[in-house]
Amino acid sequence: MHAIPSSSALPVGRGLLYVTFAATAWGTAGAAAALLHRGGGLGPFALTFWRSVGGLVLLLALRALLRRRSGAPITPAPNEPIRRRLTRIAVTGIALAVFQAAYFAAVVSTGLAVGTVVTMGAGPVLIAIGARVTMGERLGVGGVLAVAGALAGLAVLVLGGGGSATVRPAGVGYALLSAAGCAAMTLATRRLGRGGGSDPYASTISAFAVAMVCLLPLAALEGLWPQAHDLGRTLWLMGYIAAVPTALAYGLYFAGLAVVRAATASVISLIEPVSAAAIAVLFLGERLTVATAVGTGVLLTAVAALAVTEARGAVAAARTAAPVAG
Repeated sequence: MHAIPSSSALPVGRGLLYVTFAATAWGTAGAAAALLHRGGGLGPFALTFWRSVGGLVLLLALRALLRRRSGAPITPAPNEPIRRRLTRIAVTGIALAVFQAAYFAAVVSTGLAVGTVVTMGAGPVLIAIGARVTMGERLGVGGVLAVAGALAGLAVLVLGGGGSATVRPAGVGYALLSAAGCAAMTLATRRLGRGGGSDPYASTISAFAVAMVCLLPLAALEGLWPQAHDLGRTLWLMGYIAAVPTALAYGLYFAGLAVVRAATASVISLIEPVSAAAIAVLFLGERLTVATAVGTGVLLTAVAALAVTEARGAVAAARTAAPVAG
């Protein structure tokens, strides 16, 4: 997502804790979605629609509360043409809908562990490749090796587990589609501008609103309402997805990014697939084969190396620009 203006009021240690909690919470969203599909009969489109609705309402309430506490007015993004702003909002909203719906479809098809690992592992790789193709950003030797390692890990994960019940090609395809949606959302934001002004939640709120509108007809065709059986449990899980891994997690992530570097946050975010895999094995009865475990380790290590490479590149660029600025 997007970094917000730095604030010295938040200690770095607490910022790291916020980002860590957010990543852990995101890892539970897929588990809740799997339970909702099993017990409530909700499909990926309906799940994503209700998550967008709940997240939108809670994020609006959170933004209003923060505005009231700080007393600072929210100003629009300076010098952003209306057409450019509408394009950015539409692209990020549609990409968010694809990202979330395809992720839930992957979880339903191939399980929480594999679906989350492939989505969160392939996302940074696609972002790096997309930035190179569309914006000419150089990967460097370290970046190329990290991308190659991630692809190798993905190959081991898919080919090594292809004969087992834990890795299904269709589910991996959904996960890759989800990663592509995440990459498109990130690249569109980077290319078209953040557009949030001094309001760090503006882009996310707009994206959830567009995603909600796009998903409504698909969710209606799929089955918008949950089954009446065990409705209380279904509503509790839906409320949890909207509140904890959506509104609360994004709010804490934004706050943490005020004092935590983006590359550091990217590495911490690898907690998400790790926590999802742990939940899948311990509570959902999923089984990880040796090939799946090896592929997961290689993929996540490569993504961590990619984040470290990005951090080093940012530091080197800052050092090069420092004499000019002075």
